Amino acid sequence: MKPNIGISDNNLKSTASLLSTILADEMTLYIKTRKAHWNVTGESFMELHKLYEHQYKQLEESIDEVAERIGKLGQKTIGTMDEFIEHSSLKESPGKYLSTKETLQELLDDHETVIIQLRKDVEACADKNKDVGTADFLTGLMEAHETIAWILRRYLN
Repeated sequence: MKPNIGISDNNLKSTASLLSTILADEMTLYIKTRKAHWNVTGESFMELHKLYEHQYKQLEESIDEVAERIGKLGQKTIGTMDEFIEHSSLKESPGKYLSTKETLQELLDDHETVIIQLRKDVEACADKNKDVGTADFLTGLMEAHETIAWILRRYLN
């Protein structure tokens, strides 16, 4: 059954498409943060191990929330690795194991990329798609990424 929530079918589909990219980016960041958690070494091992665990758990929650938002809009949610790779704007680094500083920088860069895109997506949802609910949801998601980016940035100063 299609939702009757005051948003046109075209706008619902447009927002869901935008959310699919966000979902793919969240999943890519989740996997990259897990890889960092599994491979961290050095004198800050335990601190970074716990930090990455906290961050991937946050991402895990956001993944579910984004997927559910797509469903609330009456659309199907992508859910295979191929689909995530196809839709993600972030890139993985198979076979590469970065230093602690390089890992922190890569994760920071990815979160900042997501933040920049989310700012555009908030505007598109509110103005173009007339979906202020999703715009509000994405604002909260953006703020969560800003906090993670701020924490990562502090390790690099």
